[in-house]
Amino acid sequence: MQRRPMKVFIFALALATLTAAAAAPKSIQPVENELLAVEKRIIEIYRENVPAVVNVRSIAVQTNIFYGEEIEIPRGMGTGFVWDGEGHIVTNFHVVQGGDEFVITFHGDKGEYKAVVQGVDPKNDIALLKLEKRPKNLRYANIGKSKELVVGQMAMAIGNPLGFDYSLSRGIVSATGREMLGIGGVKIRNMIQTDAAINQGNSGGPLLDSSGRVIGMNTMIASRSGSSAGLGFAVPIDTISKAVPQLIEHGKIIRPGLGITVLDDPRVRDQYPKGAVLRWVDPDRGAGKAGLKGMRRGSFGRLYFGDVIISIDGNEVNTLDDIYFVLSKFKIGDTVTVEFLRDDKKQKAKVTLQEL
Repeated sequence: MQRRPMKVFIFALALATLTAAAAAPKSIQPVENELLAVEKRIIEIYRENVPAVVNVRSIAVQTNIFYGEEIEIPRGMGTGFVWDGEGHIVTNFHVVQGGDEFVITFHGDKGEYKAVVQGVDPKNDIALLKLEKRPKNLRYANIGKSKELVVGQMAMAIGNPLGFDYSLSRGIVSATGREMLGIGGVKIRNMIQTDAAINQGNSGGPLLDSSGRVIGMNTMIASRSGSSAGLGFAVPIDTISKAVPQLIEHGKIIRPGLGITVLDDPRVRDQYPKGAVLRWVDPDRGAGKAGLKGMRRGSFGRLYFGDVIISIDGNEVNTLDDIYFVLSKFKIGDTVTVEFLRDDKKQKAKVTLQEL
């Protein structure tokens, strides 16, 4: 009575074996991994661009007060990209801020290369490094333009997120013309928003278009958790292209200015909801020579507000940041029309711009 189940089991096993044998092909042929055209293009872009992407390691050097020895303290890590054949590297200012020495590494290169700061533009979170010694076959990025970017076009980021070096992420240009608060509380204008994954360590890395051209520099994310939430922001390449030549030549950005400071006090808005109230005017510079006045005290010690600038060449301004942005379109020596209020009456003055 116990033999029947055993026979059934053996039969079932034999049947399964025969069925599998009949179904099996005579020879197993390797199947080629079929890639879509868009996938092939992404791979091509990565391979073309990753040699120009670098890992930037920032080191602070301190002296041991007891032994007088120098101690190297890691400050952080970010990304950068090679700008030209001379060994200039673009990255974020906040990547190099507080660092004394900078170590650069390249994809597929086991060597380490030292770099020095050539110049910085903190207002736009841009830093330019220069390699002390260039590697053989140095590759540099293909620089594009950001003015004509269209929402919805493809965007790719290469960087070192959370220490995972030379990682690629893909998304789209989600928006253009964003204003984000940068280093020191100054707004960075015209930023590119992307949903390509960006995390800590991506800072300073390139944002690429579908042609493999750099359209921006990945700079920050908006996230409650500190990790990517699909809200990444990049400094537009047009801003960088304008800054780099000055950083190479002068080590800083030479900006035209009016020779003023602005009163930054929320209580001022009760009386002047719009415009930039002048706190101080340099009498020897543009605005002072044109007759504009800052805050002053009356004969009995009463403090009077200065003139209130409401527009520059027809562009409305309300803060010092607005003034910087408007003046960035001009150069030193240009003359602009400044419209201002004095005793609640509108006046205009021609002001010649001078170096800040």
